[in-house]
Amino acid sequence: MFFSGDSSTRKRVDLGGRSSKERDRKKLVEQTRFERNRRLLLRQQMSAALKIQKCFRGRKLVEAERSIVRERFFTTYGKQCQNVDRQSFGPDSDFLRQLLFFFNPKNVADFCVLVEICQLLQKFIQDNDILSLFVSTDYPSKKALVNYRVKKFALACIQAIYENRIQLKDQLMASKNSGAPAIVLLETLQLLIDHRLPWACNTVSYLLQGNIFSMFRNIILTLKEVNIQGPVDDLSSLEHSLALIMSHVGQTPCICPNVDRSWSFSSQILTIPFLWRLFPHLRETFAAPGLSQQYFHQMALCVKNHKNVLPEDISINLPGFACLLGNILEAAAATFSQPESLDMAVDFATVATFLLEAIPPIKPSNDGGKQNFNAYEDEMLVDGELVEKVLNGDLELQIYNAMDPHFLLQFTNVLLGGFTLANSSYKGGPNDKEAASVGAACAFLHLTFNILPLERIMTVLAYRTELVLVLWNFMKCCHENSKWSSLSKLSGYLPEDAPGWLLPLAVFCPVYKHMLTIVDNEEFYEQEKPLRLDDIRCLIVIIRQALWQLLWLNPAAPPNFSKAPIDTFAMKKHPLEFLQHRVCVTASELLSQLQDWNNRRQFTPPCDFHADGVNDFFISQATAENTKANDILKIAPFLVPFTSRAKIFASQLVAARERNVSHVPFVRSRFRVRRDHILEDAFSQLNALTEEDLRGRIRVTFINEFGAEEAGIDGGGIFKDFMENVTRAAFDVQYGLFKETADHLLYPNPGSGLVHEQHLQFFHFLGTVLAKAMFEGILVDIPFATFFLSKLKQKYNYLNDLPSLDPELYRHLIFLKRYEGDISGLELYFVIDNNEYGEQTEEELLPGGRNLRVTNENVITFIHLVANHRLNFQIRQQSSYFLRGFQQLIQKEWIDMFNEHELQLLISGSVDGIDLDDLRAHTNYAGGYHQDHYVIEMFWEVIKCFSLENQRKLLKFVTGCSRGPLLGFKHLEPLFCIQRAAGSASEEALDRLPTAATCMNLLKLPPYRSKEQMEQKLLYAISAAAGFDLS
Repeated sequence: MFFSGDSSTRKRVDLGGRSSKERDRKKLVEQTRFERNRRLLLRQQMSAALKIQKCFRGRKLVEAERSIVRERFFTTYGKQCQNVDRQSFGPDSDFLRQLLFFFNPKNVADFCVLVEICQLLQKFIQDNDILSLFVSTDYPSKKALVNYRVKKFALACIQAIYENRIQLKDQLMASKNSGAPAIVLLETLQLLIDHRLPWACNTVSYLLQGNIFSMFRNIILTLKEVNIQGPVDDLSSLEHSLALIMSHVGQTPCICPNVDRSWSFSSQILTIPFLWRLFPHLRETFAAPGLSQQYFHQMALCVKNHKNVLPEDISINLPGFACLLGNILEAAAATFSQPESLDMAVDFATVATFLLEAIPPIKPSNDGGKQNFNAYEDEMLVDGELVEKVLNGDLELQIYNAMDPHFLLQFTNVLLGGFTLANSSYKGGPNDKEAASVGAACAFLHLTFNILPLERIMTVLAYRTELVLVLWNFMKCCHENSKWSSLSKLSGYLPEDAPGWLLPLAVFCPVYKHMLTIVDNEEFYEQEKPLRLDDIRCLIVIIRQALWQLLWLNPAAPPNFSKAPIDTFAMKKHPLEFLQHRVCVTASELLSQLQDWNNRRQFTPPCDFHADGVNDFFISQATAENTKANDILKIAPFLVPFTSRAKIFASQLVAARERNVSHVPFVRSRFRVRRDHILEDAFSQLNALTEEDLRGRIRVTFINEFGAEEAGIDGGGIFKDFMENVTRAAFDVQYGLFKETADHLLYPNPGSGLVHEQHLQFFHFLGTVLAKAMFEGILVDIPFATFFLSKLKQKYNYLNDLPSLDPELYRHLIFLKRYEGDISGLELYFVIDNNEYGEQTEEELLPGGRNLRVTNENVITFIHLVANHRLNFQIRQQSSYFLRGFQQLIQKEWIDMFNEHELQLLISGSVDGIDLDDLRAHTNYAGGYHQDHYVIEMFWEVIKCFSLENQRKLLKFVTGCSRGPLLGFKHLEPLFCIQRAAGSASEEALDRLPTAATCMNLLKLPPYRSKEQMEQKLLYAISAAAGFDLS
């Protein structure tokens, strides 16, 4: 029979292999655990309820008992304490016991009675000392009781002020004789904590554990609502009380336990904005010997966690860390004047460094006035989002004024003065104390450079301290003894695995660079100040190795750091990477400056500036954007040999020309130029071209003096000749646009406007002409003055560049610089005379300079203003227009790879002459000639005997340019070629002159039979100046 029952009751099978009994057992265990936890929770809740009820009942009973004791107290002693006498304060009296039991600072009656008691206390003390008031004779036996009562009474005084601070705010700064309740309470507190009393330490310790500084903080902040005009001259009771408690810490024989740093004087009081304005005498107490060192040391131990130990900010624009920084900076000036303050200075630098990391750059107003001191905005990250942060203007002004040159002078001299490192003969590595001092000073100054305006601080560091000398000898010792790691281990700013030379270089490089802008040539080369030339050679090696490690071997800095302005957000988020970036920038600027000094007068081989690791792989990467090699070319190009950079520059030009040809494959610009009006025709036709046309090919047809077109088709050679003739005419000093120095170097004529009405347009044109020559790879023989080439790199010229312009003026200025008498007696003023073409004018170097006499105090400023006027100001317009024309074709980053000396080589090639061996090695032959042909042998012997001028004429005759390629004739395109002319050797054929095809760099040379004949024909052809008619 078939089954016909209910299928829903079929047997369930657990695929996991567990039986139903096992499932029931597991459920039972879970249920039991849940019930047990529930019962436990109920017991805990019941226990907590009992404790709360017990506490509440206890408090209620205590309050009831306090009311009873209060009534008993008033009955016994009177509500005005009229029944109180001296014996009431003794240990056997219940007077203080009852008072301290029921006292509630929020109770008005209790407050009033406490004030009355304090007045009685002061009255009784006038008759006898306070010790005999609280204990008659036997203090040791009553010590515990007396100490307890005194400390409770002292705490009651400050609590009474704290709880009623709003009502008492107008009394807090009242005079001591005013009799105001707040003053009475404060003066009583001062009496109870007098350091001469035996219970002083015990009482202060009790107050500290009761967070008395937090109470003082809130009391002082209440004074913000009181209109207090200017600083307070008299010592107020509030200030005196605070000074007594603050100065007790660290005194001998103080046994006060260390309190939580969050409730310390540093965290609670020093973070009050503008503390010293309110309490000027408190600053003097804080600066006392040993006391400031104690507090700075405590802050140094915990300052890294300032967010945890500092109280809540008063407002968004008055953050606690900034207020703390402003106050300790103002106090530091007094503390640095103390002897034996090195350890204190190291602790101070540690604290200030970490606080400075959070401060945005400070930008003072133009007039320095407080009202116009605008807050500077910074950004910070909160939960991954950028939030604007603004510092209070007065707070910024406080920090700015505190970090004045005098403060930096004291700070640097305390930390670095007196070390053996200042002596260049010091041998052996620096000790730990010296390394710690150097590390602390450098970390603080590194952040200072990124916050304060550099012009405010550089001069004092360079000339009024031994910073450069000390840091150099420190770096030299570490370099020679391989002790860089000691600085990383002892510095709290650097990670232990960071290179130890980072911090010293970050400070040394900008200060020494600033110093070099003021040092004159005699000081640098002859007197070897501030560093000996041997030391400078060692410095070059250190900086070169550091840059190579940072930029090539271990590039850790994020690529988004910009050179300027200072990226403060990046500095805070990536302090180590930002430090590496700043070292890269400042070290490369210094090394570039030392290279300029070496170019003026060589003191070290140029190869000392080149890194050892530059190879073919590096060169191949250099032209690609966002590569390490390309970054090195932008930041520290001198690490790469000049020839390698010249190849990179040439490849950039070739790529730019090829891009233009691909866009415009045909010739769009054709010039017709009269040889006797070449400059005017070039000016009118070249200025009419667009920037795109300038990059394209230009074909030139010359018109001779008879108005006929010259023979020859421009395949590039005629254009080369055109460019060379235009530059020769335009840059001729007779034309009036340029002048010559004593060394026959060209610079813009400051009086060019008196000669040409359109002089600025001509300078724009000449900038374009020079750029076009460089763009096409044409060398032109134009020797520019170095200070003018600096303008192509948009650099500033300094005093040491003046000898190339006006050696006599330079000598006069150096005379003033070293004049030991009273300079005001020379009757010099801040004016300068200009004399152009007989027209004499007087210009002020400063506003009101006609009435400002040169004195010993401002003579350095006068010297540099004169140098600036001659080197920068006078030619600013001409240089600006020249640069605009130049940058139409030549990008700034292309020439930034080169210094001024190298830029002159790019323009004109080497002045050493023509390398005939190189030319012969890279010459092709055609028409039957070969390198061993007797005519070819004779040709090379003939031109070898030519003068340099005739050799250049020959080169111009064949190639259209009198200068050889910068990188050698291997790079001449196409290669120099000699072709046989005149198929037969007949007399008629041999009487022909040599001809040339400049577009192909081709010399067509007949097979002359003798050297004399060949020399005669060659000299006639290259000297005829017949244009292209001979072709």
